[in-house]
Amino acid sequence: MTEALEEVLARHKKEERDLVSRTTGMKKQANKRNRKQVMKHVRELEEELRQRHKSELEEVKGGESTEDSGEKVTPEMLLAQLELEEKSKEERQGGGQEVASSASNSTPSHRRNRQRERIAKREAAIKEKQEQARIGAENVADPRNIEVGNIEELCRVNQLVAYEITPDGHCLFASIADQLKRRQDIEMSVHELRSKAAEYIRSNPDTFTPFLFDESTMSLRDIGEYTKELENTAMWGGDLEILALSKVFDSPISVMMSGRAALKINEEGQQPELKIVFYQHSYGLGEHYNSLRDVGDVEEGDGFIKVEKRERGNRQTTEQGERDPERDLERDGEREEDSDVE
Repeated sequence: MTEALEEVLARHKKEERDLVSRTTGMKKQANKRNRKQVMKHVRELEEELRQRHKSELEEVKGGESTEDSGEKVTPEMLLAQLELEEKSKEERQGGGQEVASSASNSTPSHRRNRQRERIAKREAAIKEKQEQARIGAENVADPRNIEVGNIEELCRVNQLVAYEITPDGHCLFASIADQLKRRQDIEMSVHELRSKAAEYIRSNPDTFTPFLFDESTMSLRDIGEYTKELENTAMWGGDLEILALSKVFDSPISVMMSGRAALKINEEGQQPELKIVFYQHSYGLGEHYNSLRDVGDVEEGDGFIKVEKRERGNRQTTEQGERDPERDLERDGEREEDSDVE
């Protein structure tokens, strides 16, 4: 005997909640290098569950229709029966009901009504669940606003201002380039910084190789392949590249973050400290770096970030989120050529 429709729906809801919990954990554990693989796996799990639920519902509905009436109740049959019931109701209200006709149709009407009640009950439960989810979502604090507020407060205390860097995959290197220009009067392009970081990593394999673990393949990446990708694509930079550049320029680099103390790398560096800020929730591409300038180092027209402008700015960066890394590299190269001409 197959499960009752209500039992199947209840089980399906539980399985959906379990899958949401599981995939949420997977997404939180994903990093920028394996995010695509994780999201693909999540979509496959969701599609697999959806297809299985669809198949089980069709099986249960088919079984119940056979049990109730001895024949499969199609949507056309159900619609026709509903029209007959509505017409009969109007005749009863007008005083023209025929007892014989009503009696002859009483049994199938009762069977179809029970099925309609089950459908109505299921729809009511779905609407209630949706309303609860909507209310819950309204009560959840927006991590983006929390992050921006925390960073604004840290900037105020430290007399710093976040300077907007384009979220195009080169943001770490562009932030450090801005810092070198402001604090050490050194002009460096994004590509030059990528090359310097790649060369330092290649020259110090004992330091960097242990950190080149690829979770998607569960193995260490070849340091030559890694640095080639770092040098020639818009691959995102992270802690390894920050460490490499701090050594290249003999400078401490501090990374401001929401909800924790600033991360300081190469504190023994002898040159002026470079200051950047890391965002995890505030940009469409996900993780992002901006440059931190001193409050007094403000120029007219500079893209400084304010709390009240964050929502609009986030929409802009979200629209920029769908970028082609190769096209970004071409644009960056064109900017370098223009600067060379000047």
